[in-house]
Amino acid sequence: MKKSDKNTGERADIYARITDKIVAALDEGVRPWVQPGSTKHLSGRVSRPLRHNGEPYSGINVLLLWSESMARGFSSSTWMTFRQALELGACVRKGETGSTVVYANRISKTETDGEGQEVERDIPFLKAYTVFNVEQIDGLPETYAVPTEDNTVRSVDRIGHADAFFAATGAVIRHGGDKAFYAPAPDYIQMPPIETFRDAESYYATLAHEEIHWAGAAHRLNRDLSRYAKDRSERAREELIAELGAVFLAADLSIVPEMEPRPDHASYLASWLSVLKNDKRFIFEAAAQAQRAVAYLHGLQPQVRQDAA
Repeated sequence: MKKSDKNTGERADIYARITDKIVAALDEGVRPWVQPGSTKHLSGRVSRPLRHNGEPYSGINVLLLWSESMARGFSSSTWMTFRQALELGACVRKGETGSTVVYANRISKTETDGEGQEVERDIPFLKAYTVFNVEQIDGLPETYAVPTEDNTVRSVDRIGHADAFFAATGAVIRHGGDKAFYAPAPDYIQMPPIETFRDAESYYATLAHEEIHWAGAAHRLNRDLSRYAKDRSERAREELIAELGAVFLAADLSIVPEMEPRPDHASYLASWLSVLKNDKRFIFEAAAQAQRAVAYLHGLQPQVRQDAA
């Protein structure tokens, strides 16, 4: 086997292994992208998974590590490699097993084309590596201490921040009726009144979902929404992007995502399974598209001016 074939095979295997794991969770009715611990630690800090230096993971790695946290009952959001633990004077406990995350990038390679001309070609690559939750590691500095559960009521100020965030996007949001949706042609979001939701967090999680759709419009991120109403598979793909983007954004805004599925989730579940089983790469694409939409919404926020002292 040529080296390029070997690399392609390894990359395909990573896609398949990760997608198969997510499909297995969906087969059991578990959405592995729902923020873990939100029923156990409602007052705790809501976060994306974090690297050892506090930098949040993104894309598919958020799903992988949230899924691991849910399966293993971890309450800490921080992860690190075996070597990073050693560099901090700590050590992974004997017998602990790690969790897979991936690193995606591109390398440039010079090749000769059919006319003998040298051309640069970008080659995508995907590398898997292993990380451990801080709850699997002994001897870490106190700054990595696992948070303890308390019953402190979450500050409404966080929801105030959510209001400010969504207002800053400039999306037209109308309220009324009993359905939440994004209408592409008139370009507005329709939301039921906040009072009709189980709690305020569910309202903002739903609004985040619709804002991810809104960000995909042709004059924004230009996701192809033209077949949404006609093609069940395309609709399921777009809904999965919005679902993932909503939980990413909810974590960024420190809002506990809704744990109960929306009424339309049951109908999408079978479609998601069908798409993922037939396309081992789509969960990666969906996570990347969701990440792009979340970044777009963050980019619409006003820049905080640093006034000179």
